[in-house]
Amino acid sequence: MTKRMLKNAVVAGITVVLATGTAAAANAEPGTPGALSAGERLFPQLGNGGYDARDYDVAVDYRPGVTTMNASVTMRAVSTQALSSFGLDSAVPQVRSVTVDGRAAKFEVKGEKLIVTPARAVARGRAFSVKIDYVVDRAKSPVSPAMPLPPGFENPMPVWENTPDGFAVLGQPDREHAVFPSDDVPADPATYTLRITTPSDVDAVGSGTLVGKQREGDRSTSVFRLDRPAATDVVQLATGHFTEVDQAGPHGLPVRSYVTKAAKPGALDRVRDTPAQVAWLEQAIGRPFPYASAGALGVDTVYGGVALETAAIPTYGAEFLADPREAPIQAHELTHQFFGDAVAVHDWDDMWLSEGHAVYYQDLYTSAHGGKPFDEQMHGRYTSNNQQLDQEGPVAHLNSAWGVLSGTDNGGALTLYALRNLVGQPMFDRIERTFYDTYRGRSASTQDYVDVAQRLSGRDLGGFFHDWLYTAKTPRDARAPGLEGLTLAPSVTPAATRSQRHLDVRPGV
Repeated sequence: MTKRMLKNAVVAGITVVLATGTAAAANAEPGTPGALSAGERLFPQLGNGGYDARDYDVAVDYRPGVTTMNASVTMRAVSTQALSSFGLDSAVPQVRSVTVDGRAAKFEVKGEKLIVTPARAVARGRAFSVKIDYVVDRAKSPVSPAMPLPPGFENPMPVWENTPDGFAVLGQPDREHAVFPSDDVPADPATYTLRITTPSDVDAVGSGTLVGKQREGDRSTSVFRLDRPAATDVVQLATGHFTEVDQAGPHGLPVRSYVTKAAKPGALDRVRDTPAQVAWLEQAIGRPFPYASAGALGVDTVYGGVALETAAIPTYGAEFLADPREAPIQAHELTHQFFGDAVAVHDWDDMWLSEGHAVYYQDLYTSAHGGKPFDEQMHGRYTSNNQQLDQEGPVAHLNSAWGVLSGTDNGGALTLYALRNLVGQPMFDRIERTFYDTYRGRSASTQDYVDVAQRLSGRDLGGFFHDWLYTAKTPRDARAPGLEGLTLAPSVTPAATRSQRHLDVRPGV
């Protein structure tokens, strides 16, 4: 069975039975424990070894008036070694039971790790499933171990956005495993089925396409399917009272948006721009929208400036959506659907591939819709870039995990702009499309992008990318084509601590 065939079998939920003598010998392997870290530099506690997650089936049961929810997740995966035990990232407050391939398994919670010991070892190369029944508490949004706060500071980025009539999820960068246990690293994208049970008068929204809704008494279960891979941190589950806006996008793409009924009228106008924005991006990037549906989710939240690239349906604060000046940020989040979601970053040091692309196409969109000329916007970003480098460190080697939130925007976009000026627009477009085509549905690293650029252009670009991505000063002169002669603002090192400086930063913007 090929890897592709095996993946299809896993996603369809088919149990693979190996009955040959060779397979029997493999099943007899005693196995060893899977690693409890993926080796992330910025988030060393994240990720797990020994398997490749392929699909998650998540179910939550929302009841108004209480913050706890009964939930379950089934992860389907393929082992990359014989496993005597394996880990999942988990910050849920209570795990009730775990089964592996339908058999009860032993489990242990250590910090934010759920360590599972199956009744018998999982053979190398085998498709298997693990089901976890658990409880979440939306009143608890644990702070990331990689992003600690000073004593007395309230968590500025809770994973649970509790609203007057429900909730939404903001899991980026490393909090999605407070919603469902998972291999919570961008390097391991998967597909998803999301089952959200609510009172029948409460709406449910999830990443992907609504594929079913079943009512039993006064409660309903909505089922959403994201059938193209995305990283865990961009998965959305939400409930509330929403106004639904159904539209058609380019080539018949379903565009279904949901805006809280508490929103100002202008918010509905903004989401109605989504089909035109998708069409513009498809033309600019040269590829169709990566998911089977698109849309926007506007939630009633005290964090009015929220904007996050949740897969297939970006999430915004309703206050944000009501402001027509924020249309370029909608283009930013929709760009992430291509770069960041469909092509996930391999690890968080590669975040510039996501944010840099989003800012680059955001500025192109602004220019094309009556804003400042694109070159002028990039020149402005260039003159202030040293200040961001002082705060956050090199674009592809940030000083700390806090830089993932906003430390790669300017430098990442400028890297792409300088590359375009160096190789020319036609070659740049070819690099972009080849990179996207090669890694769609997977994760990609900085080196992957560099390799594509060098192979297609026939140039040695090692020095160019090194200066833009791995040094703490903005490149000048020959390394900055199209930016020569511009004056750089002086470096400024802020007195505030990193944690304090980022308290007002919204994820994903």
